[in-house]
Amino acid sequence: MAPPDRFVIDTMLGKLARWLRALGYDALYFRAAEDRQLLRLARAEGRTLLTRDAKLARLAGSGGLLIRANEVEVQIAEVVERLTLAPGRENLLSRCLECNTPLEDRPKETVRGLVPEHVFATQERFVGCPGCARIYWQGSHADRILARLEKVLEPPSDSTRA
Repeated sequence: MAPPDRFVIDTMLGKLARWLRALGYDALYFRAAEDRQLLRLARAEGRTLLTRDAKLARLAGSGGLLIRANEVEVQIAEVVERLTLAPGRENLLSRCLECNTPLEDRPKETVRGLVPEHVFATQERFVGCPGCARIYWQGSHADRILARLEKVLEPPSDSTRA
C-alpha cells in the first residue's frame, strides 16, 4: 500500500499543515471545524486524518494518525516516519502555504508591481497561487524553509556507535 499523500488536519495542528504543504503534500486545514466534519471529509476524500485528539484518532481508525509530539519539527519527523512518507525534492514548495493550492509558474512580467521592486529586479523565477493570488520566489525565506526541512528530514547520524 502506498504512503498517503493527502491529509486533513485538525485545528490543533495548523503549523504542521503548513510544513506538510511545504513538503508538497495536499494538507487541508480549517481554523474551526468539528471532529465529525473532519472525519467525514477524510473518509469522503480518502485523506489521512492527523490529530492530537486521541478520541478522534480512535474514531478515524486506520485512516487516522495520533500525533504525539508537541514541537512542529518533531511532528514532521513523526508523520514522515510513521506513515513512511518519502517527500521528493521536486515537490518541495510546490503548494501554497496558506491555502494549499498547487502553485503555477508565472512569467516575470506578469508579477511586475505585485512584488517588491528589489525582488523583481533580482529574481527570474516566480510562482503564483491560483487560489489566493499570492506570489512566491526563491528568496531567503524559501532558503530558510528548505534548510529547516532538510535538517528535520535528515536521517539520524551513526555517531552513537563506537
